[in-house]
Amino acid sequence: MIFNRYRRGLFITSFLAAPVILYLVYVISPYIQAFYIAMTDWRGVTATPTFIGLDNFVRLFGDNIFWKAVTHNAALLVLLPLITIVIALFFAFLLNVGGAQGTEGIRGSKFYRVVFFFPQVLAVTVVAVLFQQVFRPDGSGMLNAPLMALGIKPIGFLSDPGIAFWSVLGVMVWQAVGFYVVLFSAGLASIPRDMFEAAQIDGAGRLSLFFRITLPLLWDTVQVAWVYLGILALDVFAIVWVMTYQHGGPDWSTAVMATEIYRNAFAYFRFGYASALGVVMFFFTVGFAILSLRLSRRERIEY
Repeated sequence: MIFNRYRRGLFITSFLAAPVILYLVYVISPYIQAFYIAMTDWRGVTATPTFIGLDNFVRLFGDNIFWKAVTHNAALLVLLPLITIVIALFFAFLLNVGGAQGTEGIRGSKFYRVVFFFPQVLAVTVVAVLFQQVFRPDGSGMLNAPLMALGIKPIGFLSDPGIAFWSVLGVMVWQAVGFYVVLFSAGLASIPRDMFEAAQIDGAGRLSLFFRITLPLLWDTVQVAWVYLGILALDVFAIVWVMTYQHGGPDWSTAVMATEIYRNAFAYFRFGYASALGVVMFFFTVGFAILSLRLSRRERIEY
């Protein structure tokens, strides 16, 4: 009996060994290397970089561009999940419970789900190039052309430092909201219709249905969506790099930590400094995920 249990344990361990080794080699090992490189002055060309301790981090926290990037990431961290989740919940509620009866979706809800999800099938770079044309400051821009036709001065969506960040945020919300409409719709579909019917019989209106039934029963899904969107806000790169002037401009008004990591590594060849930026972003991301899960923890509601 003991021998058979030993053989079974050995058999299971042999299957688990391969994925664990792959994870250690291709996930954990690069993290360790990044932490080491962050404490060197490596420029990507020497075989043996010089160890300089925490000098990169000291320099980092005195860098004004770094603090601008952190500020923009922090703003995205709050605004992107909040705006996206509010809009997605609103549309998901309409598509599933917003019909005339109050227990079914509006007419054509399946078609609208496809329309909302469409931005998800586009590559991020395609979205960035698309909105680069939409935001053009001349007569060929989709938004500025009608304004100019009416004699109104064109708006510098990507050239005005006061507007560029909000333009980037708008594009990110546009691309992300469709996925979460579908995600919340799937969660709403799992809620028994009887609960909505019983609430309506008791005189509950649409707002009561949303805040007393829909939101509490979707809270776990909303929590996951908040974490994913927060990580997206911290890790945003392609849209900013491709869409904005000077890859984070103008005047660093759209710079984020990911763009500064890339710029320092592959434009300035300061790989040690770029790795220090990456380490800081890693701890920001992990800290945000842990904090969000702890603050939004609540007892599960059964139905």
